[in-house]
Amino acid sequence: MIRSELIKKLEDENPGLKAQEVEKIVDLFFHQIVQRLADGGRVELRGFGAFSTRERDPRKGRNPRTGETVEVPAKRVPYFKPGKEIREKLNEA
Repeated sequence: MIRSELIKKLEDENPGLKAQEVEKIVDLFFHQIVQRLADGGRVELRGFGAFSTRERDPRKGRNPRTGETVEVPAKRVPYFKPGKEIREKLNEA
């Protein structure tokens, strides 16, 4: 599912909301998650999962075009841990 499909689905399920209102809600939702992670926090949505960040150490990488070794700096990357309900749903027989 892509963002536009999510917005369309929410519009269909909430006929009292205008398309612009639904889009604003979706934008706000994602913005708040990103902002919290950028501030070093964690976002937990019970029954769905938790978003957090993980630190990656600096390392030596390789430029695939030239084969040259390059330094890759340390960075934070997003991480998602699915909740129990999602894991169970994915593994239903």
